Amino acid sequence: MGAGGTLSAPASAPTPHQHRATALHPGAWWLWALALGTAATRTTNPLLLTLLVTVSAYVVVTRRPHAPWSRSYGAFVKLALAVLLVRLLFTTLLGSPIPGTHTLLTLPEVPLPDWAQGIRLGGRVTAEALTFALYDAMKLATLLICVGAANALANPSRLLKSLPGALYEMGVAVVVALTFAPNLIADVQRLRAARRLRGRPDRGLRGLLQVGLPVLEGALERSVALAAAMDARGYGRTAQVPAPVRRTTAALTLGGLLGVCAGTYGLLTAAGGTYGIPVLLAGVAAAVAGLWLGGRRTVRTRYRPDRWDARAWLVTASGATVAALLFLAAARDPAALHPGVIPLTAPTLPLWPAAAVLVGLLPAFVTPAPDPVPAKEPS
Repeated sequence: MGAGGTLSAPASAPTPHQHRATALHPGAWWLWALALGTAATRTTNPLLLTLLVTVSAYVVVTRRPHAPWSRSYGAFVKLALAVLLVRLLFTTLLGSPIPGTHTLLTLPEVPLPDWAQGIRLGGRVTAEALTFALYDAMKLATLLICVGAANALANPSRLLKSLPGALYEMGVAVVVALTFAPNLIADVQRLRAARRLRGRPDRGLRGLLQVGLPVLEGALERSVALAAAMDARGYGRTAQVPAPVRRTTAALTLGGLLGVCAGTYGLLTAAGGTYGIPVLLAGVAAAVAGLWLGGRRTVRTRYRPDRWDARAWLVTASGATVAALLFLAAARDPAALHPGVIPLTAPTLPLWPAAAVLVGLLPAFVTPAPDPVPAKEPS
């Protein structure tokens, strides 16, 4: 209680400026999560994939802020589980090219015409085919969960502000698309809670139909408000740039992207190992130069820009280390990272790749903890 009977904030409560100064750069979260997803593409070992999911989930639980856009992680986990179920269902119904000797069940097989050779409906379902489908689906599910971790940890509006000027317009569209799912989930939860308080059903087809219309109405209102805010801030207005600069920008950007594609193809093929890295580096340099010149067309300023500090480097380096070590492990010991299913054997956990995955836990210890939820004062 301050002088005159006014309430004063606690001395330890951080101000919004202090919170922004201590928050991690959102680009670091995305680079960390994408690196973990890249590491997941190098293995089909279910134990390593489960460890990657556990690492990302622990970081999300300990460092996720209390914001509406951070609640989308559960939706990505459900989507990953749906991917697993759909892949196993398709393998059961449509069969698999993987041969096997351990028959689990035999479904009635539907005869198909000659033009549908190679496809079957029903028939014998083997444990080897289901195991192979499970391993392959877990890789995609882990990648989806890593993307969900980035959505739950990185503030989309701050990420948009950190983009280069040449990518600003495209970044707005991407950020609006990324925030659609979290806002939609928040609206559905809010409306279902309101219906439960009124004693009305919130489940089943009837509840879904009665909740869907207000959700769509809220999405339309947000779209109109976003368009008005973007127009008020001068979005889409470009500066006067000479024609030679525009042509040079287009040539550098297009040539750089072609160089990146050609260099990547060279790295993935055995014959292109000599020219892959030089072409890739030249393409990246040309693309960066094109983005720098293209940024001159966008007239905008940044208010309190996010700083890329030592913690952002540590978070990015932890994810890159996991990806690099799993690339090395896949090259040196492919059998450990890709367990076989013929003959059907239990997968084993390779020790040093598992230790490499644990490096991804570093953000849980070097980044600041989210602010606690303020307690409601009794009325």
